Parts: sequence; structure tokens; C-alpha cells
Amino acid sequence: MVSKPSVAISLIPLVTLIGMIALTIYIYGTDALAGGCQTALLAATAICVCLSMGLYKTKWQRFEDSIRDTVSGATVSIVILLVIGMMSGAWMISGVVPTLICYGIQIMSPQFFLVSTCLLCAVVSVVTGSSWTTIATIGVAMIGIGEALGVDASWTAGAIISGAYFGDKISPLSDTTTLAASVTGTDLFKHIRYMMLTTTPTMVVCCTIYFIAGFWIAGKGEMHVAEYTEGLQNTFNITPWTFVVPLITGILIYKKVPSLITLSVSAFTAIVTAVILQQDIIAQIAGTDNSTNVVITYIKGSMTTLFTSTNVDTGNAALNDLVSTGGMGGMMDTIWLILCAMCFGGAMIASNMLQSITAAIIGRIKGLTGLVGATVASGLVMNLATCDQYISIILEGNMFKNVYASKGYASCLLSRTSEDAITVTSVLIPWSTCGMTQATVLGIATVAYMPFCFFNYLSPLTSIIVASLGWKIARTDK
Repeated sequence: MVSKPSVAISLIPLVTLIGMIALTIYIYGTDALAGGCQTALLAATAICVCLSMGLYKTKWQRFEDSIRDTVSGATVSIVILLVIGMMSGAWMISGVVPTLICYGIQIMSPQFFLVSTCLLCAVVSVVTGSSWTTIATIGVAMIGIGEALGVDASWTAGAIISGAYFGDKISPLSDTTTLAASVTGTDLFKHIRYMMLTTTPTMVVCCTIYFIAGFWIAGKGEMHVAEYTEGLQNTFNITPWTFVVPLITGILIYKKVPSLITLSVSAFTAIVTAVILQQDIIAQIAGTDNSTNVVITYIKGSMTTLFTSTNVDTGNAALNDLVSTGGMGGMMDTIWLILCAMCFGGAMIASNMLQSITAAIIGRIKGLTGLVGATVASGLVMNLATCDQYISIILEGNMFKNVYASKGYASCLLSRTSEDAITVTSVLIPWSTCGMTQATVLGIATVAYMPFCFFNYLSPLTSIIVASLGWKIARTDK
């Protein structure tokens, strides 16, 4: 049995990590993910291990086992990241994203762009049950439309993430929603209905902010509608036929095909579409001349799109950056960071330091507001320490289940608070799996979009406010 460290000792690795990450971002800026953050995570892991082994005689094997279990739990997420990299490149080169951008900038107005983006991403995320899929597809297109309309990319990313995580949170197809319900022993649809009491007012406030902000920021940026439209039409074959790809993807999602299969099929369908509709682009990426066999050209161009960065010359430098993609290779910094983050999370669990911090939070509970506030605080700490929302949800449910039951509160109150505190805030943490992934996919640093993700940081506040008002608090029959 491993001794539980004191709270002061337990906070040393976490405080060290936060300090080192902040310093790394200050020094390297957007390049912090290229190695600086990984170094900080491993350094914090080493401090955790040294403190635990030196002061509490924890066996090294315990750390190995915990890190292995934590990393293995993230294996599927890592594969999904690789497939998302493939899909992002394929959707761009096939003309799906350029067509969406080209049509979108002609339909949308700058004033209503942010609120429209938030609502569109919310609907797509509810249907797909995945914030990651929504952001990697519709989100990428909305970044391009926002650029053309002169809307700051950080505001656009905030609206995308707010809408995507609203849908992810309440969709019955979402894995985090299902996980939060199952861990706490709550019926799935009861969990979703009860979440609407905090989620709906938060979304209304969020959309109101984006609606007002739309009029405030409209006209502040330089619009490139005609310039972008002309550049895209001269480079890509802009046609509604490209929408076959998202249509097939939508059908697979509706049929509840596993996300890994759905994303893979979507990527390869987009590549076939590129070969049919964007032959000049494929040849440009392949870098072959007229003497090369056309089949070899298509194979080389397609494979290059899927596994490495591609650059298409549109005649406009800003547009070139927008339509460039990274493929699977573009995800490697993120995957490297996730592995280091999982090592830190595994070490914090093996040393009992994470348990010590959360136990201290639980020990200060006074009344309903204190209970919900402690749950929110614990969820944030676990997101910071484990770097993964799934691990945090599981730990939170197991730690607080008996506490809520002993005080006569229904399990749905715990499941709702867990989602309010963990699911939506994970994307705000630069070194978490969600924060790293969305920053990579959107090309916007976590610290840049964080201030504009109103739904994500208003959700835990709403949960505490509702508890303090005592509004519709679910209790057990007993």
C-alpha cells in the first residue's frame, strides 16, 4: 500500500508543470508544441517520481504499470488523431473544404458569422456526437470563411469550439456523455435531460455574446471575399459534387458506424473524389511531369496528401496558408505531446498525489454549493494533472459517487457536474489531449482561442450558480 502524500508535496509536480508550460509558451510561442511542452511534462513526471520514491518508498514497478495502463487507454485516440490528419488533408485537396469556404463567404455576413458558426457546429456535433470530428471538418471550413470575411481567427475558433462542445456534451452518441452517465450509474437520457438545465442557459448566454460581438468586430478586419473566391475557383474545381464526401460521412454517422471506421472511409472517399475532380492539384502535389505514368502520379499525389504536408499554389500567400495541410505527419507533435502527458498522468495516479489533492478538496465541502464547487474544482485539477478528459471523468465519478449518495443527492447531479467541469474545460488546457488536438487541427494556439470559448468556461460557473440557487436539485427517494 502506497502512502498518501501531503497536499503540499502533491502540488509540487503540478505547480512545476504549470510554471514550466507557461514559461515554454512565453519563450517559444506557437512552437511550444514542437518539444518544449513535452520536455516540461517529462520534467514534471520525473519530479513526481523522485518525490514519491524518495519520500514514500514507492516501487518503480508501480509507476511503470500505471503509465502503461494510462498510455494504453489513449491508444485509440492516437489512431483517431492520425486518421483525422489523413481526413483533413483529403477533405482539403478533394475540394470539400474549398467549396464550403467559397459558398460560405458568399452567403454569410460578418455580423452574424460568429453566432451562425457556433450554432452550425452545435447542430453538427449533436448529430455526430463528436466535437473532434466537427472541428476537423466544419470547423476547418469556418476558419477559412472567417478569414475571408475579416473575422479574427481566435474569435472564430472560440465560436467553433463552443458549439462543438455543446453538441458533444448533450449528444447521446457522444462517448464522454455515455461515460459520465455509466460511471455514476445514471440513465443516459436522464443524464442528458438534467444537463439541459445548465447547458441551455449557458448556450443562450454564449450565443448572445457572439451575436453582439459580431456587430462589434464587423468591419474591423479586412474582407477578402472576392480575392478568396477568385483564388479558390482558379485553383480548385469548385462544385457541389464534392459534397458527396460529407454526405457519405453523415450517413455512416447516422448508422452509428464506429468513429474510426467513419473517419477512415471519409478520408479515402475524399481521396477518390480528389482523383476524379482535382486532377491538376493531385499532379501538383505529386510533383511529376507529363512523362510519368498517370496512375503513378495519382497514387503518389494521394499518398502524399494522406501522410505529409501539402502546399497548393493559389497565387495568394494568405490563401496558400489556408489550404495547406499536414496529413498524418502534421499530428506527430500532438501525439508526442499526448504520450508525455499520459506519462505525467500515470505518475500522478501511481504516487497517490492526485488522490491526495482531490481528497483535500472533498474535505472542505460545506453544503450543496460547496459540494458542487468541490466537484468542479476537482474536475479541473484532474484535467490539469491527467491531461485526459476520459481519465478525469472516471476518477471523478468513483471519488464522488458515495459522497453524493450519502448526502441524499441523485447520481444525475454528479454526472451533470462532471460534464460541466471536465468535458468542456479539457479543450482549454494547452497540454491536454483535447487542447493539443484542436490547436493542431485549427492552426490556432490554445492560449489564443481560450478567451473566446465562452461556453467552455461559463459551463462550470453555471453549474455552481444553479446549485447555489437550489434550482431543480435532484435528490434520491430516500
